[in-house]
Amino acid sequence: MQTNLKKDILPHLIGVAIFYLVVLFYFSPAVFDGKIIFQYDILQWEGAAKEIMDYRAETGEEALWASRLFSGMPAYLVSFEIPGDITNFLTKVFTLGLPHPVNSLFFGMVSMYILLLSFKVRPEFSIPGAIAFAFNTFHIISLDAGHNAKIWAICLIPLILAGIHLTFSGKRLLGLALFAFGLMLQLKFNHLQITYYTVLIVGIYGIAQLVEAFRAKKIPEFGKALLILVLGACLAIGSNLSRFASVLEYSPFSTRGSSNVSSADSPQQGLDKDYAFNWSQGKVETLTLLVPYLYGGASVEPLPKDSKSEEALRSYGAQAEQITDFVKNGRTYWGDQPGTGGPIYGGAIMVFLFVLGLLYAPKKEKYIFLSIIILSVMLAWGKNLEWFNYAVFDYLPGYNKFRAVTMGLSMALFAIPVLGSLGLEHLFKNNDQKLFVKNLLIAIGSTAGLALLFLVFAGMFSFSGQVDVNFPDWLAEALQEDRKSIMRISALKSIAFILLSAGLIWAAFKNKISLQIAGLSIALLLIIDLWIINKRYLNEEAFQFSPKDQFFAKSPADEKILGDKAYFRVLNLENPFNDARTSYYFNSVGGYHGAKMKRYQEMIENVISPEIQTFIQKAQEGNFDWDGLNSLNMLNTKYIIAGKAENAVFENPKANGIAWFPSNIKRVSTDDEEIRLISEIDTKMDATINEEEFGIVQSGLGQVELTERKPNELSYSVNAEKGGLVVFSEIYYPKGWKVFVNGEESELIRTNYLLRGIVVPDGQSIVKMSFEPESYYSTKTLTILLQYLVVLLLLGSIGFSFYSLNKAGT
Repeated sequence: MQTNLKKDILPHLIGVAIFYLVVLFYFSPAVFDGKIIFQYDILQWEGAAKEIMDYRAETGEEALWASRLFSGMPAYLVSFEIPGDITNFLTKVFTLGLPHPVNSLFFGMVSMYILLLSFKVRPEFSIPGAIAFAFNTFHIISLDAGHNAKIWAICLIPLILAGIHLTFSGKRLLGLALFAFGLMLQLKFNHLQITYYTVLIVGIYGIAQLVEAFRAKKIPEFGKALLILVLGACLAIGSNLSRFASVLEYSPFSTRGSSNVSSADSPQQGLDKDYAFNWSQGKVETLTLLVPYLYGGASVEPLPKDSKSEEALRSYGAQAEQITDFVKNGRTYWGDQPGTGGPIYGGAIMVFLFVLGLLYAPKKEKYIFLSIIILSVMLAWGKNLEWFNYAVFDYLPGYNKFRAVTMGLSMALFAIPVLGSLGLEHLFKNNDQKLFVKNLLIAIGSTAGLALLFLVFAGMFSFSGQVDVNFPDWLAEALQEDRKSIMRISALKSIAFILLSAGLIWAAFKNKISLQIAGLSIALLLIIDLWIINKRYLNEEAFQFSPKDQFFAKSPADEKILGDKAYFRVLNLENPFNDARTSYYFNSVGGYHGAKMKRYQEMIENVISPEIQTFIQKAQEGNFDWDGLNSLNMLNTKYIIAGKAENAVFENPKANGIAWFPSNIKRVSTDDEEIRLISEIDTKMDATINEEEFGIVQSGLGQVELTERKPNELSYSVNAEKGGLVVFSEIYYPKGWKVFVNGEESELIRTNYLLRGIVVPDGQSIVKMSFEPESYYSTKTLTILLQYLVVLLLLGSIGFSFYSLNKAGT
């Protein structure tokens, strides 16, 4: 029997076409006009990665050291490519030429569609599940913010699980290929927190399979499938070996590593609890999955027309401009989090279908995906469920490396569409009329009924937000009334969409309409619902022809500093340690990155920030105390910027320069002692050495000149009247930096807590520093070979599957 085009191919082509058109028209400014989403985080990334990308374009080589942020750090988590890497090409091909990053949503829809087909959900019911998964509001808000890697990593979860499920279902070659391919791409996007959640999802699925195998006495079959998946994981990890090895090597030295000083709040590895759980979702707030504006939406949302706030402002005589500004930027959010970009919403229809899934889905799948949802919600509650989440943070390996725990709801946004689509599929496999009516009413009552309670009894909430203390009582009360109105309107819309989808299901069950019409109509309702919500956060106004031209336009301050062609660093006083715009043009003391070096973060907290505050206070009194900038001087901070105007640039006459011979060596035995001394010593005259690590080092005398500078290589000419320690204003990192003095490899010494030091002999010397991390150079060839192997495996498995299908039908 040959493949039937209408039955076997056309439904899938229709599904892919729908997915493509949704992305095509929603993001039409990007697709048709070539505009780009103004993504703040991506613009910050461009600033941090500018030097790396320029070097790559000019030389074809990879800059493994990022010189321009935080005085220097490994570039692995900034911008990192491997010569011959084919993953970017693959994503472009498999997303049919859609532009980055919106192509991730198309891939996510296709990925979820494949997963649902692997669970034997018919195409017409897989399509709405795929749309609900990828087109949810959380993804749209994340794209608007610039979290592109996160969305790509999430959108690959279904493909990974599809491969696993097919492997356990007996289609081992295709399962292996899909699993290895999906995991290879997810690891390529290097969002470890989402990969961590993927492991949790896979773990829950694996436990269910193990229990079933044990009961059926099929442990050997389970073991074979597991071994195949281990092979797939090895291929995927191997296809990213250079990235993986480099990040693993860097991790202990990053802010995710253990503290070096006992003054830190906790000696444990990982992030601080308060920092990690700062964004924790309120328990009731999770119901924004059903009623998106239950808690007002984003931190800033336009208020409804003829709002109570507008009315109150008019009655108290506010000016027209003030009224317009307040209404346009209404502080509508009143939940537990410090702020939010919008509600986490995947469609009221899908929550309704999820309840049907609980009633109709097979027991094993029901337990798997319900467990994923429960775990997801509990993790997202963070500090609002201390007994659970603090224990997880302390004892679950690796979990304390992550923050923004509300991201855990990405697991629920994945599992709800799966269970909802399974519910639809098995509802129509069950012909029990009485059970159908009963279950349909249960699903309507538990979703639309709950939304109705919010509509009718909205007054039971306080609607009081953290920002209300900033407003007079009369305005805060009016704003609370507006929040109540927003909730009621949102609840009413959720009820309407649930009832419409329930009507379609009833009509299909009664054979009034076909299953295809019912499924596609539900998909259309989902698109309409999500489209309306999503457009509030990412619409035509978010697109520009060249956002970076505006963001990185040279200011008079930039122009003034760019006239200096020497090698130095710049400190921008405007939020210095959350700013990478400065790094676009200059070597910056600050930067923008979530995993800076641990020692540098400790220096910021204990020395640099206090120095800056003291300097600013004195400068405001007319006293520019350059001598008091001990740490900034040793980092060769030649310019300080206090604004964009030319007169906002201040040149530091006391910057230590590129390198120097200190006169005195302060011997220390602990990191605590060393970091304390940095605040006390004159870093041009004195240097600290931890004698427990580096032994006794003598001081010297002479001059140093920088002769050549590249991201991965620095060359100096040293004239030593007396041989001894030279301190370089470069950040010490032991994994990869090699030092050669007159061609002979020498020891790299850590001095002044985080700088590089080298002992040179008397007389003239040539010092060369070269960044040659073994983690990169020893793995890059194998990485590329395994990428090609994964692609060949995928193509071969697809071809073999079609061959087997046709052969079985003959």
